[in-house]
Amino acid sequence: MSTLDIALWGVLPYLVAVLFVGGLIWRWRYDQFGWTTRSSQLYESALLRFGSPVFHFGILVVLVGHIIGLLVPKSWTETLGMSQETYHVQALVLGGVAGVCTLAGIVLLVYRRRTRGPVFMATTWNDKIMYLVLAAAIVAGLAVTLLGAGATGEGHDYRTTVSPWFRSLFVLRPDVEAMTHADTAFHVHVLFGLTLFAIWPFTRLVHAFSAPIGYLFRPYIVYRRRRPALSSPASRAPRPGWGADRRQRLRR
Repeated sequence: MSTLDIALWGVLPYLVAVLFVGGLIWRWRYDQFGWTTRSSQLYESALLRFGSPVFHFGILVVLVGHIIGLLVPKSWTETLGMSQETYHVQALVLGGVAGVCTLAGIVLLVYRRRTRGPVFMATTWNDKIMYLVLAAAIVAGLAVTLLGAGATGEGHDYRTTVSPWFRSLFVLRPDVEAMTHADTAFHVHVLFGLTLFAIWPFTRLVHAFSAPIGYLFRPYIVYRRRRPALSSPASRAPRPGWGADRRQRLRR
């Protein structure tokens, strides 16, 4: 292991983690009004209506795939009776479909920002850097899935290198040697991923931590119809005047 390997796979992940958590805390305390997606739907909605769901669907499937591939040890899937070939085909199909959807979604979103004048004017340098890093991470991940893994299942098995290294980070004993045996394509993908997490708190990506989960469990809103007599002044029943009220009191 070289000094560069130790710096990249033994030190850099913890620096990114500190920047990620610290940045989120700082953003929440001092920039809550900026904690937003800065939606541009008002300027253009046709392309956004298609590109945004495709991108978010793909990124959610990619997230689930990363959680399973990095956190679930290879021995566990083998114990459940899933062979390496079966796991590879599943990862190739699901990962390929999710990666293509994610890439198609972000290409459409970037095209929308570049070709629609009002949306382009609302795009900041912060957004441009975020889109560049995010697109690079997606392309690198898709390349690893479709090219690096190999369509025949004879590619590099990341569950013996990248996955053990990733899990070792949580016990504060980074397995740098395991990561050094991974292919260069995985190194590139991981570095883009770390860069993305480093800039995450300072971009519009913070909206991922503000998903309206409570909306799914909120109580029902009860709507009640107004009585016709109170719907408008014109529909109210005529009231007796002051003189009529006085005559009624005198009669009593």
